[in-house]
Amino acid sequence: MPVPTRVQPEKNIWVAAGDGDLVRVRELVEQQSTSPNAPDEFTYTPMHAAASYGQLETLAYLCSQGGDVNITDEDGDTPLYAVENIETAQWLLDHGSTLDRQNHDGVSPIEHLREDFPEIAAFLQSRLNPSSCMMPEAVSPSRPSQHQQNIATESLTSSLMQSVHDIMQRSEADGRDPDEELRQVVGRTVLEGVIAGYEMTTDSDTAHHSEADSPNGVKRPRTDGSN
Repeated sequence: MPVPTRVQPEKNIWVAAGDGDLVRVRELVEQQSTSPNAPDEFTYTPMHAAASYGQLETLAYLCSQGGDVNITDEDGDTPLYAVENIETAQWLLDHGSTLDRQNHDGVSPIEHLREDFPEIAAFLQSRLNPSSCMMPEAVSPSRPSQHQQNIATESLTSSLMQSVHDIMQRSEADGRDPDEELRQVVGRTVLEGVIAGYEMTTDSDTAHHSEADSPNGVKRPRTDGSN
């Protein structure tokens, strides 16, 4: 007598998206007309599921079929709130995810991720306009150019990602918890961002005053400070 086999239920789109099961996701979207933005009973969408598990190929497919990187759940959280690695956060931002926002509790993606994923929060912070991270007294009408801001941001981001990579490797090799060291490097990077933003603004403000004090608006040449 043959032994009856147990039939596994087919994945729904939220499970398939989280698993990165692109074949099943395509089947549900293209053959069963399931929306990439369809909420489950908890208002969790396939976009949130794919983002949470870092399934970039699935995210790309869902977006090509109308998936919204800024779709919200009942808490006002977009897929960016669900990420657990920098690569996915980068992908979402590059594809239009809004960073400067708050959910229904008034919490931003950076604040939401800061406790459990400080390295991602620091990365997101670095993607904001540096002027938004500066202290009030550092803000000046003469702001550095966007090009200068981009260079500074890219440098800090690259340094942070390398530091995080090194910490994770050492922690894995030593079998220890990396959280404390990650918090330290994140705090240091944020401080460096504040200082860099202040220095750029101060330099720009100094140049602005030099031009204003010069006859005919011509900038005076810089000197070594001696009279």
